[in-house]
Amino acid sequence: MDPHLLRTFVTVVERGSFSLAAQELGYTQSAVSQHIAALETDLAIPLLARRPVGPTPAGERLLEHARPLLLRLDAARADIARLTQVRPARLAVACAPAALTPALAEALATLRRGTPGLAVEVQVLGRDESVRAVLTGAADLGLVTGAAAPSDPLSLPEVGPMVTRAAAEEPLAVLLPAAHPLAGRPALRLADLADARWIDAPDSAVPLAQLRAATRGDGFRAQVAYGGTELRGLGVLVAAGHGLAALAAGAAEGLAGTVAVPVSAPRLVHRTEIIHPRDPAGPVRALVVALGG
Repeated sequence: MDPHLLRTFVTVVERGSFSLAAQELGYTQSAVSQHIAALETDLAIPLLARRPVGPTPAGERLLEHARPLLLRLDAARADIARLTQVRPARLAVACAPAALTPALAEALATLRRGTPGLAVEVQVLGRDESVRAVLTGAADLGLVTGAAAPSDPLSLPEVGPMVTRAAAEEPLAVLLPAAHPLAGRPALRLADLADARWIDAPDSAVPLAQLRAATRGDGFRAQVAYGGTELRGLGVLVAAGHGLAALAAGAAEGLAGTVAVPVSAPRLVHRTEIIHPRDPAGPVRALVVALGG
């Protein structure tokens, strides 16, 4: 399968439109239609329904393969480019909301003081987007977070020729409205909250799928979806009673109208991991050391 055809297919699905995909890719709409037709001919099965535009069951299956394949191709290009690229004094960091801590801010400040002229860029992204940014060279270093057993690594998307290492572990907490009946408890068991209302906020809190896996149950169903990376926005939703969220105890501090109660069981921590290329540039190496990696 031609990667160009796969990229066109994924773009059409993501945009839900042949014309919008053509605009994004810089093709004519006719060329996009030809790409899809060629791919369907190659696989001998329809991949897209036309009205409205969306993947067929076969198209859904192909998406599961196409997205990681295209990401690995982009990652390979970025990895080879690093061998010959002469980059300006710049450090781009992609991090999850809970990873933007005072420790990171201080480490960046120390690095800038020791590296005159260093330009620093920090972008707050969801976990998968942070991984993708490092893989494709859009970021030099990523900081991703999630729930895990103490000292266990996070379960991350395929990262290819990257290095992952622990940066920090802290208590995991459940964020509740201040008036919630359980807000005064010293600790909470996740299993006891399986049937509570939850907010699905995979880019700013622990994904609900991780909570289900940790408790080996099928609860933790979302009542509200929150697609943002701003912790304050998540706190506003929790405070108003839309649902609960699990996140790092430190990240939960200061969110008005909420209370963070530590998780006592199962035994979990909120873990931050660093992702960077195998042969990082000087500023990246210095930041990894500063963060304890």
